[in-house]
Amino acid sequence: MTTTRIAAIDVGNDSLKGVFGKLEAEVNIPNVIARDIEDRPIIGIEELDAQSPLDGIHIRVHSPTLKDNNAIYRVGNLATKSTNSTELDPGSSKSEEDQTLVMLFASLALDAAGHDGFKKNNKVIEANYTLGTGLPLREVKEGKDVGYRSKLLGSVHQVEFLVTPQYQGVKVNIRFDEVKVYPEGFAAFINLVMDNNGNIINKELIDKRILIQDIGGLSTDIAVIKDRKVDDDKAQGFNLGVSESLELIREEIRSRHGVELDSRRDVVEIITKKSDRNHIMVKGSRTSVHDIVDRIMLELAKKQYRHLRNMWQKNSQTEICYFIGGGSSVLKEYIKTLNNNLDGYNIDFFEDEKESIWMMVHAYYKLISDYIRKNEKADKVKEEQKLAKSK
Repeated sequence: MTTTRIAAIDVGNDSLKGVFGKLEAEVNIPNVIARDIEDRPIIGIEELDAQSPLDGIHIRVHSPTLKDNNAIYRVGNLATKSTNSTELDPGSSKSEEDQTLVMLFASLALDAAGHDGFKKNNKVIEANYTLGTGLPLREVKEGKDVGYRSKLLGSVHQVEFLVTPQYQGVKVNIRFDEVKVYPEGFAAFINLVMDNNGNIINKELIDKRILIQDIGGLSTDIAVIKDRKVDDDKAQGFNLGVSESLELIREEIRSRHGVELDSRRDVVEIITKKSDRNHIMVKGSRTSVHDIVDRIMLELAKKQYRHLRNMWQKNSQTEICYFIGGGSSVLKEYIKTLNNNLDGYNIDFFEDEKESIWMMVHAYYKLISDYIRKNEKADKVKEEQKLAKSK
């Protein structure tokens, strides 16, 4: 019997977050890829294996689900250093992009290569996963979750590590025993009210009418929670995330200060770092970019606040709105200030930034674990009934 391993993965627009097994492994990879050649040049090849695999993901990906099959990529940190790197564009559908699948397969291959529980023969690993993942509400409402799930099930997806620290020459054949694709807003609600063992927590939230505004890189989803489930008719998705604003900040820093930042991730670090926030180094001198960041981020916060106001007016009996996602962490202070000066809605943010950013992947983990538990319980009942009949 093949061993299946739990994987919960959030392919976010800024980065991929994944947890595996019984939460003993996690991964965080910038969602950046770059096409590459097989023998990428490297200085100090003999020291390659002293580096972390996360800093040198260089892979060939073979899968019938890809439009561009058998292509070679730099992924994550390594890709941010490439001149031809790509990040997901505003308006794109996560479920239809090769980049989403390349990131997903790369993260699973990394986990499989570092895990001892799979069958391995001559540097070829056979990896079976039960996957919990998600898509924006907008895409689920359009039925794209069905096609996305079918792309993953029923095929073998191979990742070959090329010039990658520690895993050079390893091939991972990925198969899915089950794939569950959850709407992101519902997943966030589950994370608020369920623990890892499927028990109800935060009972006071169960029957409340809640909005969950999930601000991502490319889109914003606002889930309307009523009677313990998402109201599909009222839930809305918008093509408004933080990526475009991050690009504007990056471009203005380049044109005004002559400083070239590698990716949006660099901009996020400048905005959110604990000390020296909104400062960069220009020719060795500490320089403020506060005015650039404040102007652009405040404009985005106003747009997000308008969406909140419109949704609250349409759902007047809402009791609280939770802001989640990486975009919320960046916009938190701007939205709080607007709310204090304007409508004064009952809103809440997660003060722990990691909790907000990792909320979705933890929700997928809870949901897929609950699915497995229920399946095992049903199988046990069937087995007992079978035994009872045979007697």
